[in-house]
Amino acid sequence: MGRKVGFREASRGACSRRLAMLVLVSWGLACGALPGIDEAGATIRARGAARITAPLQAAVDRGTVGGVVTLVHHRGEVVHAAALGLRDPESGAPMRRDSIFRIASMTKPITAVATLILVDEGRLRLDDPVDRWLPELASPRVLRDPTAPLETAVPAARSIRVIDLLTHASGIATPRTPEGPLRRALMAADAKNAAGYDAWLSWVGALPLAAEPGSTYLYGNSFDVLGILVERASGVAYPDFVRGRIFEPLGMVDTDFRIPAAKRDRFARLQSLGQVPASWIPSETEIPGFPAAAGGLYSTADDYLRFARMLLGGGQLDGVRILSEASVAAMTRNHLSEVQRRGEPFAGRSGFWEGQGFGLGVAVKETAGVATSELGVASVGAFAWPGVFGTWWQVDPTEDLILVFMVPGGEARPVRWAFQSAVYEAISAERAAGLDAVGSVSSALRGRTPLAASDSLGSESGLPAPRPPEES
Repeated sequence: MGRKVGFREASRGACSRRLAMLVLVSWGLACGALPGIDEAGATIRARGAARITAPLQAAVDRGTVGGVVTLVHHRGEVVHAAALGLRDPESGAPMRRDSIFRIASMTKPITAVATLILVDEGRLRLDDPVDRWLPELASPRVLRDPTAPLETAVPAARSIRVIDLLTHASGIATPRTPEGPLRRALMAADAKNAAGYDAWLSWVGALPLAAEPGSTYLYGNSFDVLGILVERASGVAYPDFVRGRIFEPLGMVDTDFRIPAAKRDRFARLQSLGQVPASWIPSETEIPGFPAAAGGLYSTADDYLRFARMLLGGGQLDGVRILSEASVAAMTRNHLSEVQRRGEPFAGRSGFWEGQGFGLGVAVKETAGVATSELGVASVGAFAWPGVFGTWWQVDPTEDLILVFMVPGGEARPVRWAFQSAVYEAISAERAAGLDAVGSVSSALRGRTPLAASDSLGSESGLPAPRPPEES
């Protein structure tokens, strides 16, 4: 390797224009030669960049997704950032790194953290019955057959506990339960949820459970109930609690239950609903009467990266502690037995439990060599959870790696896995070449100004503007 060149000296070199490079190193806004990096190393990382960006751009070009924002954080650095396609097809506005997305069920891990904050403070325990705070759910009754008449319900064997809600084992179903009186009653309750938390819980609490508490994983309304539990146990409105205890301390400046007027030009409008009824989509401009703790948040890739970094950091980020290490460990390990995993799999996906379990709000990788439903090819111990409109994130502690994938709807799962696969292939290729992924590159770039979250990776950075999807 030749003489190491300082950044300021390089800035006075032959090249004076900024280069925004989508690469597996934290090049951000670089100018001239990279400090301390020889040309061979830069070439290998450029190959990694092409490997990651190519399937994303191809998916946008095909119209599989209208636009996408991706981040890769490895060994303490953002080593890849891409913003491709359109944020708003009607206006033709391009996607930006700071675009704001409906993150749907990516809200659930945030709600899990909110609950565990109260556990850390001794205001809740995981094995506490919820009756004290949620009397509407006291003395539950349960249907032996979720399609049976409601009057056939019998007393449940025990109360619902906090951990039952966190693991979707409460027995509380959603309107996706099999057709029958319970499903119709749940649909009616959800249709009126703008009346607020208390009214909604009184309706849901009057209905029987679809399974015994603690008996089986049943993806349902448990996390909406958790939001109400956090509000009542803390004495603070749930949106204010997560804002004051999670978003503000972590610097998640764009995460909320609505998008204020000054930020609406950054909203990535839904380009496809998938299987979600349009009636389930609240307005992004109004404060909701029912801030859904299971799926109501809006956020950006960079905001969610900060949340994920906190979990990877054992509950703290930049010297600010949100959770204890013990609570993070509890959140990110499997809590479900084989018996509890025999129920209806998440979203009806066959093979959902192959190689993975479920922690507190997140899926957890358990078996090496298995491409799992929600964690793909990640390492054992990795954890993740998606949103119904295609958004997804993952933390892989073994690789010191975080992936964030944001889309405004579309057929996103194949694109998500192509993104994840490309990242792991790039890391493996660099490791095989003796460069050990980011290693010396990221350390050489520490202290450099990173690519700002507001920077669009388009023509302003010296790269061609992202191409819009082809018209069909």
